[in-house]
Amino acid sequence: MSNYAVEIRQLRKSFGHQTVLDGIDLSVPQGNVFALLGPNGAGKTTLIHILSTLVTPDAGSVRINGFDLRHHKQEVQQSISLTGQFAAVDDVLTAEENLRMICRLSGLSAAEAGRRTAELLEHFDLAAAAGKRVKTYSGGMKRRLDLAISLVVPRPVLFLDEPTTGLDTRSRRALWDIILQLKSQGITILLTTQYLEEADQLADRIAVLDGGRIVAEGSPAELKTRVGGEMLELRDARDELIHRIPTSGSIGDVAHTLQELIRLLPNETRVSLHRPNMDDVFLSLTDKKMEGIV
Repeated sequence: MSNYAVEIRQLRKSFGHQTVLDGIDLSVPQGNVFALLGPNGAGKTTLIHILSTLVTPDAGSVRINGFDLRHHKQEVQQSISLTGQFAAVDDVLTAEENLRMICRLSGLSAAEAGRRTAELLEHFDLAAAAGKRVKTYSGGMKRRLDLAISLVVPRPVLFLDEPTTGLDTRSRRALWDIILQLKSQGITILLTTQYLEEADQLADRIAVLDGGRIVAEGSPAELKTRVGGEMLELRDARDELIHRIPTSGSIGDVAHTLQELIRLLPNETRVSLHRPNMDDVFLSLTDKKMEGIV
């Protein structure tokens, strides 16, 4: 039995003349939170749709929970749950009615549906609002309900496609807590996200997707190490960021960099050093990277 919940080899997908995934290799360990980062259009959602059996790849192989995607599609579908970018809930129904409906559609008896609905409402902190129509819910409450619906029947692998997009900070962090709780239950979670801090806080491992290829993979700490020892941050007189420049962190390297900058920048430019964060990783590894000035 493989130690990986998801195994992807040389996965390719094009739409017309546009190549979206260009030979993806990826392995997601069981019981991990694995984050997929990348700029808009990098292919993150297409990859999730392929893994969820919604889109057929052009080439390559995928195994999920030990099952081959091409030859054991039904077994793959029974191994996964998916929460997309937008909450798939009925705004006219209450949270309780939404959950009961999905429970019955999933094959649970009326009694089982009642018990499972009560469990999920409690677990996702929705019990107090269970009888209210979903259209009155906040964005965070709708996302929690959407996630609860995807977990009506527990599956070993969960795909989350930008689960916190559009949420305020409090709601986002509440959803982070739920994701970590699911991980503690042994569920493998593959998530895409726009928020670099989210990947940093949640993920055991991160892959950076750019131009249809994986350009880097590792733990958050490993990826930060690749950027450099320290980042030299330059701000103008209005305290607006001009550039970040990687350095080794040594006094010699910093002094040399500053000597070059003196000739190029106004005297009022402010300089500071900080350890690399996921912003620095993202900018250095994707096509959106900032160009250095020295």
